[in-house]
Amino acid sequence: MRIKSIKTINKTAHQFIEQIGDKTVFAFNGTMGAGKTTFIKAICEELGVTETVNSPTFSIVNEYETIDGRIIYHFDCYRINKMEEALEIGVEEYLYSGNLCFIEWSKNIASLLPDSVVNVEITEVENGERDVVIS
Repeated sequence: MRIKSIKTINKTAHQFIEQIGDKTVFAFNGTMGAGKTTFIKAICEELGVTETVNSPTFSIVNEYETIDGRIIYHFDCYRINKMEEALEIGVEEYLYSGNLCFIEWSKNIASLLPDSVVNVEITEVENGERDVVIS
């Protein structure tokens, strides 16, 4: 998938949602500034989150609710330096809750991720476009 511009990001988010099936844990990977948070925000909007979606850089995890009552957890694990920090906030409870979990900087908690985690690689390409590869 390709995000051609910020104007078309919700279309790409909709395509992403069509592909997720019954998977619940997604690890978003990419360099700083690649657009991980922006894409997660678009996905949440497409799923029906009406509140403001922003990066949980300092809180580590934000919880959102969709208009139909589904819960989404959005993690930013950039500041996690030790597994103990993730365990202290109860990351395993979130990951195995059955709710959607979107994780930025997942490499910092890699050993805690379920085997069913879906990797989402966001790469900057020419003209500000982004490639989104799901594996």
